Amino acid sequence: MLKTLAEEEAAQAQAQAPEQEPKPEAEPQPQPELEPQPQPQPVAAPGPTALTPAQAFDALYAFGAPALVRQTFLLTGRREQARESVERAFQAAWERWPEVARDRDPVGWVRATAYEYALSPWQRFRPRHRHPEPPPADPGDRTLLNTLLRLPARHRRTLMLYDGVGLDLPETAAETEASTPAAANRLLHAREAVAARLPALADPQVLHRRLAELASNERLRAAEPPAVRRGGERRARLRTRAAIAFTVALIGTTALTVRTAPTHYEPPVSPGQAVRGVPHRVAPGALSDEELELRQKLRDQVQDGPERLLPRPE
Repeated sequence: MLKTLAEEEAAQAQAQAPEQEPKPEAEPQPQPELEPQPQPQPVAAPGPTALTPAQAFDALYAFGAPALVRQTFLLTGRREQARESVERAFQAAWERWPEVARDRDPVGWVRATAYEYALSPWQRFRPRHRHPEPPPADPGDRTLLNTLLRLPARHRRTLMLYDGVGLDLPETAAETEASTPAAANRLLHAREAVAARLPALADPQVLHRRLAELASNERLRAAEPPAVRRGGERRARLRTRAAIAFTVALIGTTALTVRTAPTHYEPPVSPGQAVRGVPHRVAPGALSDEELELRQKLRDQVQDGPERLLPRPE
């Protein structure tokens, strides 16, 4: 019963209390727009540093010069001539560096130039060619080198490129400026000449190994790359000055010729001809007595006589 009374009082109190309006929900505050965060850029891996022309030339020289000096020694049998030929070839490459740098085989370009210079016919007229250089110390190397030097220059070069350097036949023919059949014929003749004197080298593999050993036994050193570059630049300056001097001399000679040349046509004098019927001119002879008397009379009267002589009849 107490519970029932309490429920009734609670219901009456709830009915008497004013109904409370529900509070409006608070509107959501606008959030400030966030600035877009920069996306992290991928870090590129550091690429190879570009070489300067001088650095690229020095790298090519360090890579190819020692082997080229040894190969050129096998072609000529002269150490100093081999070093000079390789240096001249690299100097020519430095003068034409943009062309050589883009070549598909820069070492081949320098090798062809060095071989041409070393095997040039005018090398025999140089003073150093009159004095022979000391041969290799090993008897086998000395015999092989003498056998190579007895070959014709073209056969020797073909044998060196094919069996020494290891080029194939088309590349050998292209570098020697010959057709492929001609290069093959030279190679066969060179091998036959070597095998006739050294039968142990009839096998091309053995010949290749012996050529490599002969070239390696010679302690040949090439000059430093900066010295080669400076030498090439100095030779280029000398050629430029010589060309300028020749041009100036040619211009001066042309100007002198124009200055002293005749400005009008002068017909040539016809040769003299003898005229017939005219007596020859003779020199005056001695004066007669009458002429001497008249001369003396004229002299006397001019000095002491009248100022004017009048003719008078005799």
